[in-house]
Amino acid sequence: MVLGMVKTPETIEAFDVSNIMGEAAVGSMIYFYKGRPKNGEYRHFRIKTVSGVDDYAMMREIVGRRYSRMMKEGRCLPDLILIDGGKGHLGAACGELEKLGISKVPVIGIAKEFERLYVKDKKDPIILPKESKALHLLQRIRDEAHRFAISYHKRLMSKRYRG
Repeated sequence: MVLGMVKTPETIEAFDVSNIMGEAAVGSMIYFYKGRPKNGEYRHFRIKTVSGVDDYAMMREIVGRRYSRMMKEGRCLPDLILIDGGKGHLGAACGELEKLGISKVPVIGIAKEFERLYVKDKKDPIILPKESKALHLLQRIRDEAHRFAISYHKRLMSKRYRG
């Protein structure tokens, strides 16, 4: 497989953060099974430990909260973790996973600007052809994580300004 995985991942969890200058900062985690979203498994996170604008710290928080809980509950980890962002976001997520002792789950970052894929311990990004089905699936998952984070952020901001 293109990402160096032995088999095609059945379960993929993807993360994104959303904030406006640190205000009402939130994160999202979405879940895809066999290429399809499972909305009942989606999760929102209100950022609790980060003040100001620090997307990397926010990513560490939500990834840490998700997987520390999963480990405590003895739940199965996904086959692949997708991070919305480039090397920095990927590094933040991987650092948190390492703290939790999670090293067997592949983690990739996908940067919007040039649709490059970043993999831990690889200097250069992976550039898939624009017509690649794998790239289209990863973009769709990334975009859904982004949509879910932004919709939650907008809902919180709306409540804040309505009073």
